[in-house]
Amino acid sequence: MTFTSKAAILAALFAVTLGAAQHAGAQAYPVKPIRLVVGFAPGGGTDYVARAVAPKLSEALGQPIVVENKPGASGMVGADLVAKSAPDGYTLAVAAAGAMTIAPNLYANPPFDTLKDFDPVTLIVSSPFVLVLHPSVPAKSLAEFTALAKAKPGSLNFGSAGTGGAPHLAGELYKKMAGVNIVHVPYKGLAPALADLLGGQVQAVFADIGLTLKQIEAGKLTPIAVTGSRRFSALPEVPTMAEAGLPGYTAETWYGIAAPAGTPHALIARLHSELSKLLAAPELQKQFAAQGLVLVALSPSEFAKRMRDDFNKWAKLIKEANIQPN
Repeated sequence: MTFTSKAAILAALFAVTLGAAQHAGAQAYPVKPIRLVVGFAPGGGTDYVARAVAPKLSEALGQPIVVENKPGASGMVGADLVAKSAPDGYTLAVAAAGAMTIAPNLYANPPFDTLKDFDPVTLIVSSPFVLVLHPSVPAKSLAEFTALAKAKPGSLNFGSAGTGGAPHLAGELYKKMAGVNIVHVPYKGLAPALADLLGGQVQAVFADIGLTLKQIEAGKLTPIAVTGSRRFSALPEVPTMAEAGLPGYTAETWYGIAAPAGTPHALIARLHSELSKLLAAPELQKQFAAQGLVLVALSPSEFAKRMRDDFNKWAKLIKEANIQPN
């Protein structure tokens, strides 16, 4: 037997052994509690998704899932903690769109590389926005609002949760695609922005659907379009931005699960399988829908593509619109 053939046999045996070891590891996993890191304070959307999923995933895996809030730097502190953790499946991130695809493009020298330092597990839910107007605005559709904005450039304004946040970028994307000049008014959160919208101090807001449903039902706000790729179940008569005249427009935040880069494929597959099962439960789907969240449940490769596409999309918009952090 030649040296080359011996080497080939040894390589094949090593591959088989490694595969068996990884399979065995996946079968045993997990054998201790798992940390689920949230890069924001308790009470926000990221934290809500974490605490909705954690007990069910804990039951499925047979180990405690400990939710840890690590706020700071628009979610990047928590994401960085996960990026630099051991890739063993015991430290996971609730990956939020803002922290993964917007903040790293908005701030100089981000502490991690979104597209290299994480292994996506699954996208869980997306959170589209609804463009709502004060009833005094003489527009009942996106086309009418756009026409008004073009007729009076710089005279209309829209509020947001803050410069560089997803609702702000939703507005900037509208401005770019519609070719209008409306003024951005940043607030410290969507609650004060909506308060001023209800009071007529601003004319429009791109807001989380769950925060606006009661005001819409009461006739205090006029919804003219939703920003997701499809209509929202609680607002079936409200078209998407694309349907309303801006083909290709989508802007939404999302929440998923990601692991540190280098996590064994078998562990990623196990986590994705268990998450897919629990996300199929009608109870959890209704729970998310009540909060204005849309179940997505993408595969690891689909989630990786979504993350990459959004990262590049927002990087381009932030540069073209010269958006600077507060």
